[in-house]
Amino acid sequence: MALLDQSVSASPGPASPASPRPSRPADQVRVVHLPAQRRFVLEVGARRAGFTEYFEAEGRRAFVHTEVGQPFTGRGLASVLVRAALGTTRTDGLQVVALCPYVRRWVEGHPGYEDIVVAPRP
Repeated sequence: MALLDQSVSASPGPASPASPRPSRPADQVRVVHLPAQRRFVLEVGARRAGFTEYFEAEGRRAFVHTEVGQPFTGRGLASVLVRAALGTTRTDGLQVVALCPYVRRWVEGHPGYEDIVVAPRP
């Protein structure tokens, strides 16, 4: 199990510069890689907030499904999850196949991943 600590506030809405919102332990966002389960899990505080699932073959990690629970939507947490998962995939020396619609849209909107994203094989 690899822990990818993301120092991101999970509180809804942006903090104003004049009154920064302190990060509480319950707001800590972590992404945990569970290779035996072939998934990255998003945790907010002590709660499991979402996950992205994948399978691996021939040097490729194909992301097939991403989900964030309803109480956690609208906070950018799916983006945090995918960014961490793709970063770990890059570090692991694997290519990404974005079969999941969310991962595919995320990659299209975030330059800098073209070197690891490949098309699915027929």
